[in-house]
Amino acid sequence: MAGLACEAGRRAYPSAMPAAPRARPADLFPPEAWAPFQTRSAWVGPLLVAHCWAVIGLAVAVGVAWPWLIPVCVAVIGTRQLGLAILMHEAAHGGLSPNARLNDFLGHWLCAVPIGASLRLYRPYHLSHHKFAQQPEDPDLVLSAPFPVTRASLRRKIIRDLTGQTFFKQRVLFLFRAFASKRDEDVAEGAVVTGRSVAPFLLVNLALLAGLGLLGVWWAYFVLWLLPMATWFPMVTRLRNIAEHACVDGSATDPFRAARTTRANWWERAFIAPYWVNFHAEHHLFMHVPCWKLPALHRAVRTTPQGARMEVADGYLEVLKTASGRS
Repeated sequence: MAGLACEAGRRAYPSAMPAAPRARPADLFPPEAWAPFQTRSAWVGPLLVAHCWAVIGLAVAVGVAWPWLIPVCVAVIGTRQLGLAILMHEAAHGGLSPNARLNDFLGHWLCAVPIGASLRLYRPYHLSHHKFAQQPEDPDLVLSAPFPVTRASLRRKIIRDLTGQTFFKQRVLFLFRAFASKRDEDVAEGAVVTGRSVAPFLLVNLALLAGLGLLGVWWAYFVLWLLPMATWFPMVTRLRNIAEHACVDGSATDPFRAARTTRANWWERAFIAPYWVNFHAEHHLFMHVPCWKLPALHRAVRTTPQGARMEVADGYLEVLKTASGRS
């Protein structure tokens, strides 16, 4: 997924372009070992969406009740806004529900629209990323190609995220450009904003503001929804993008090195990488395996000889050290 490559425009590539190398399940597993990874659940995906909104709601309630905890709540909510983007990504692969209509409803209206994205526009963009992963035609290559950078450069990027500068550039300026442009979409730095996606985003966010206003805490929309979206959400999205593809040698030629998996402890899962997004190497190997099965897939792949070639980092600090290793 782009960074948010906040949403995605359709990219048309000539059919003659080379696709990224692929691995086959049969190359690693006998049929009986692979069978559990092929099944999809009717209830886990909707439960994950409900869980994401429940965590957001609980964090808002905690911030309202105990304002001194607002900084922690901002981080929790910003991470769950990333969680909504991750679940939109899951829906792009049809993973939230075996029922296609329910999958797309959940992925679009409950995951994508509240954070300013569109499942319909994101899906073809993201599938192009999988088809051409780390090839010149990869629409997400712009997110990983600049790395490694210097520590000063990485620090400036994170400061821009946490001070709202990234949000202003990618969302506020794009909003005006999307409405002013006669084209359907406006593109810059891997992000796409369209007038068609801005209107639903504004309507849903007005509904959130109205709901909190009826509860007598209208200010919570700005402090405990908009502030996380403008600060923590861009920052953890950047960390996610760096961890997934930056500085992985052989990523363009070896399917087992097309992406990085990052081992995440409890606090990294709570504040950086929700819903198993850290298992990105496994996702690129077999993109139709549901996200909640990726830990088991990781263990299974790592027992094979090919699995030893995978790029696995021991936490996000290690990834940042690698990505900021340029002198």
